[in-house]
Amino acid sequence: MGVSRMKYEFEGTVNFRENENAIAVPFNVWEVCEKIGDAPARICFDEVCFTCQLLPKGQGYYDIPVDESVLSKVELGKKYQISIEIIGNEAEVSENSPYSLENPIRKVDSVNLVTQPWDGLCGQACIAMIAGTTLDEACDIMKCREWQANMGKMIGTLEYLGIPHAERIVYTLGKEVELPHCCIIMEKMGRYSHYLVGFDGKYYDPNLGELKSFDLTKVIGYLEIL
Repeated sequence: MGVSRMKYEFEGTVNFRENENAIAVPFNVWEVCEKIGDAPARICFDEVCFTCQLLPKGQGYYDIPVDESVLSKVELGKKYQISIEIIGNEAEVSENSPYSLENPIRKVDSVNLVTQPWDGLCGQACIAMIAGTTLDEACDIMKCREWQANMGKMIGTLEYLGIPHAERIVYTLGKEVELPHCCIIMEKMGRYSHYLVGFDGKYYDPNLGELKSFDLTKVIGYLEIL
């Protein structure tokens, strides 16, 4: 099996929390990274880089601990563009795939809407739209059914299909952002994220259909499709 390493970027601050300094990770690590339990990570912002064990807060959310050696190089309360990489949690890519970057399942030069017949299949529907397959075919490729798709599985599937993507997920957390030409968008919807596809200024929502506009303040983050 081959592997792909992903980075997750967001704007955060170093704050004093319960007798220690920490940075809150704004996404659910269990859902996005398929990582439950211990979560060693590599953190970078400005010219500061360090490794640490993320501190669990419950239900998939973690803090980044900031020790004294790092604290001396940063300002409390200042906003930093933070990059986090979960160590040892690379997405597996099948070496038996019939596809590659040189021979992808298709060139993503258009998107046709794929809707989900019931809740819990939005991730698979997004893969179907990007790959140009049916929803059932996407479920078979991803080997997951309702409520089982997450960004980790989608990244592994994109690589299996030979579809290039950015090496980082950008978390905008409701801030105004200019989305790239093609991307998978994460929208906060209850405990789980809802996924839709942005392409050429339009939005393809497995629930709502093709949209000409979308409230970007609802966006948690996005993964660019190259």
